[in-house]
Amino acid sequence: MQIAVVDYGMGNLRSVVKAIEHVAPDDAHVVLTDAPEVILESEKVVFPGQGAAAQCMAKLEERHLPEALREAARTRPFLGICMGMQVLLDRSEENDGVDLLGWFPGQVKRFEPGDEHLKVPQMGWNQLHQAQEHPLFDGIRQDARFYFVHSYYCEPANPAHSVATATYGQTYCAALADDYVFAIQAHPEKSADDGLRLLANFTRWSGPWS
Repeated sequence: MQIAVVDYGMGNLRSVVKAIEHVAPDDAHVVLTDAPEVILESEKVVFPGQGAAAQCMAKLEERHLPEALREAARTRPFLGICMGMQVLLDRSEENDGVDLLGWFPGQVKRFEPGDEHLKVPQMGWNQLHQAQEHPLFDGIRQDARFYFVHSYYCEPANPAHSVATATYGQTYCAALADDYVFAIQAHPEKSADDGLRLLANFTRWSGPWS
């Protein structure tokens, strides 16, 4: 089994690769790649990311990745992490407004916590509240703590797509899913045992979910 970790030139992906290698089955081969053909020949795809939305979209287009990612997500397990979750929606308020991949109807909005004690970005541990059952939550207790770093949050148009929430001045969608796609705002590779359990569940998940 080959698991592709998408490298589009943003963020330190080494920790993601190492975490997946640590929890994956013995027959798994984890490859870091920006090649559309490698993504499409892999059985599972992990799409991590960090940084600004406009730069992310530009890097994806530069490497001719959007269509390969879309095709992969239609037919095999696909995990989005952090910016790799946000870009799946229609549009972001970041960078004065950016069109995203548009796989899920909805918007990405900036935190306005209204509390001087809540800084933006949100940076640190927060509880992940499971709103729906999903195979990637297997063995993870309700309200487990995951590590978050972000200034913007996802607001999907269809509440059925939201499988987990978190609260930071407001309650927002912290994970979304549909068919073969699962995406999470937190960084599972930095979230200790619960994060590793989520990654392990992904490596063993065959999909789809609805």
